[in-house]
Amino acid sequence: MANKKYTVQNSPFVVPTTDGKVIKEHFGVATNGNNNISIAHMKAPAGWSEPFQTPEFDEYTFIISGRKQFIIEGETVILEAGQSIKIERNTRVQYSNPFTEVCEYIAICTPAFSMDLVHREEEH
Repeated sequence: MANKKYTVQNSPFVVPTTDGKVIKEHFGVATNGNNNISIAHMKAPAGWSEPFQTPEFDEYTFIISGRKQFIIEGETVILEAGQSIKIERNTRVQYSNPFTEVCEYIAICTPAFSMDLVHREEEH
């Protein structure tokens, strides 16, 4: 039988978190060793935030439901369901959900997300 030209992902890699965020990586380094692109389905709980970071990858975010706040080089941008954004690599950004409902979204990183490339700042 010939090799299939597609891959169906039925068991994404669930990234362990300590902040209530649900991260399911469908394709990427953790799931299938792909360093070129990562695609993850995320759910950020109300009140969630993470430290500022300056990643070495472009990050695309598509909001499925709820709202997500981005602080990009000091400018605050809030996206709602149906909106998307591309944030270029080497841009200082902070992601949060300061709102009262869960934010569900898709994140796509090129090259793929990895802890070596994200460059999160230390909490003070």
